[in-house]
Amino acid sequence: MSESLQLYSYWRSSAAYRVRIGLNLKGLPYEIVPVHLVRDGGQQHSDAYRALNPQELVPTLGHGQRRLTQSLAILEYLDEVWPTPPLLPATARERQRVRALALLVACEVHPLNNLRVLQYFEHEWNVPQPERDAWVKHWIEDGFRAAEALLAEHPSTGDFCEGEMPTLADCCLVPQVYNARRFGVDLAPYPTIRRIEAACLALPAFDAARPENQPDAP
Repeated sequence: MSESLQLYSYWRSSAAYRVRIGLNLKGLPYEIVPVHLVRDGGQQHSDAYRALNPQELVPTLGHGQRRLTQSLAILEYLDEVWPTPPLLPATARERQRVRALALLVACEVHPLNNLRVLQYFEHEWNVPQPERDAWVKHWIEDGFRAAEALLAEHPSTGDFCEGEMPTLADCCLVPQVYNARRFGVDLAPYPTIRRIEAACLALPAFDAARPENQPDAP
């Protein structure tokens, strides 16, 4: 397809980070359209952005006239439209494992420590910063204990989460490790996660997707 791609993104959003990785792995050119999640009360809440994405979340991917939402659904869309290189492996068993690892992050860990949850704690319940930080660390550590066991004890784990090529699972894992460092999580108990992250970040596609390398990064 020749239509242009626009990624509505925030530099520190882990969900947008996932999609940046996927687009880069596919070698697809795309335009970043910054959506600042804090400035002006959160630009994702503006009428203009709500018309693109009624959930008022990033990322949104524009592809021609289409507006695509939800990071994992976007990544699978990219894999179906541009199948090479694949983000999902060849066999049903391998695909199930990759999806399970991706969903562990995207459904079990990330929703509990994303911005809107922390803002609700702060503004509605007046939860102090130290308690909010402890909440985030608890759920990241809980998820990483499970992820480390699933990765370290499985014969299919290679340089990456599944084998020797990055997949959907790596697209999800690396941004969550970034979040873990941001909130001061001790990563020493997770050597397999750290090894996989290092292998990913050595690739240009992952390096270019880093938050600090985004045009809207401060």
